[in-house]
Amino acid sequence: MFLTISTTGVPERPATDLGFLLHKHPGKAQSFSTTCGRAHVFYPEADAERCTVALLLEVDTVALVRRGRGKGRGGAPDAALAQYVNDRPYAASSLLSVALGNVFSSALRGVCNARPEQPGLPRPLRVEVPALPARGGPALVHRLFEPLGWNVTADPVPLDTAFPEWGDSRYVRLVLESDTLTLAEALRHLYVLLPVLDDAKHYWVSPDEVDKLLRVGEGWLPGHPEQRLITSRYLTRRWSLTRQALERLELLRLAESDDSDVQEIDNAVAEETETEEKPTPLAVQRRDAILAALRGAGAARVLDLGCGQGQLVQALLRDPAYTEVVGLDVSMRALTIASRRLKLDRMGERQAARVKLLQGSLAYTDRRLQGYDAAVLSEVIEHVDLPRLPALEYAVFGAARPRTVVVTTPNVEYNVRWETLPAGHVRHGDHRFEWTRAEFRDWAAKVAGRHGYTVEFVPVGPDDPEVGPPTQMAVFTTGTEKEAKAA
Repeated sequence: MFLTISTTGVPERPATDLGFLLHKHPGKAQSFSTTCGRAHVFYPEADAERCTVALLLEVDTVALVRRGRGKGRGGAPDAALAQYVNDRPYAASSLLSVALGNVFSSALRGVCNARPEQPGLPRPLRVEVPALPARGGPALVHRLFEPLGWNVTADPVPLDTAFPEWGDSRYVRLVLESDTLTLAEALRHLYVLLPVLDDAKHYWVSPDEVDKLLRVGEGWLPGHPEQRLITSRYLTRRWSLTRQALERLELLRLAESDDSDVQEIDNAVAEETETEEKPTPLAVQRRDAILAALRGAGAARVLDLGCGQGQLVQALLRDPAYTEVVGLDVSMRALTIASRRLKLDRMGERQAARVKLLQGSLAYTDRRLQGYDAAVLSEVIEHVDLPRLPALEYAVFGAARPRTVVVTTPNVEYNVRWETLPAGHVRHGDHRFEWTRAEFRDWAAKVAGRHGYTVEFVPVGPDDPEVGPPTQMAVFTTGTEKEAKAA
């Protein structure tokens, strides 16, 4: 079982930097023990202009059988013989995927202490796999790799060159080439898609495989057009795990779709010249506006209500001025993703003491939310049914009653500026409503009057003279807070 990765270099970035990224010296041949045999790493060529690393996996098929892996199904003699006579030593599969994860674990994570600037840089890459099972044929290989930025060559391997009339086998010789991907991205693609194409795994798939898939698939799997097929095959068609993974991927998509839809539209509007500066994503502009409002209020203890994946919580924790940050969401899956994003399990004690993630609904009052300087409702209210909005209003402004409340929501009037958004459609399928500027101001003024706040309105994003900004923001302040700021 064999795989090579090649790159080319220039004087300021020699090709031998590949050795630093992989944590494997080009001048040495190294050998590693894996659960299925011995993995050998060596460099057939290594100079400043071109460098190639090879991973050779020697599979111990007898050991696999003795450990209970690779057993044939049924009791027929041919099934028993298949335990020892099969393609596992020669064709790329989950065995090679596991070896990649073991031998190149740091590179897979994008970690390189010796050259910390290198992992995030794209480089010319060429990956070759001489024998790859492709259940679905070359067409499926193209459908899996091309959306990720690869130029794909998948040449079918004939059953027997002496008898061409027998046709092709289910194996292909795979060549992937790209100038736009990082090494870590390439390794993650291979780690997931090699066993997907083989459509088999040599080990029992347990629930923690879902976490592994989402971790390695971060950044590319949620938007992949073959997401369902990849997920099902990677989890060996175990429906309960596949459904769980797909639900979590959908959650990721929903949590980010507001921002990604806006970003796609912004990019379409901004693509006038190649030299024009790339616009700042609306999500970033919105987060910056919220942080500016919180700084202006002098808040130290902040609630992020409807925190989702924890992007704002993460931004708040970067500023030591915020001594306590609480993220609350109704979805446990969202909180799990936020926990991973924040790396709570690896966070230092002092930093961990500043943050809490809570499960809860804004439709009910919650004593845990009382006594805070500020609360943020960023792109939350439009996801609430209008008849339930008064309950959220009372839970936040009446019961929790922070000194400052920051609310952002889409401005429906701006939707006409996005050519890719059909007329009459809201920005996201889960939006129960989207308000005009007048409707939002009317709601905010009534809320402020009922609960003893004053309110100011801030545009977020480009403020169009006809239809206003894409996002509208209201900053509610109690009389006590205004007096404190004046003093």
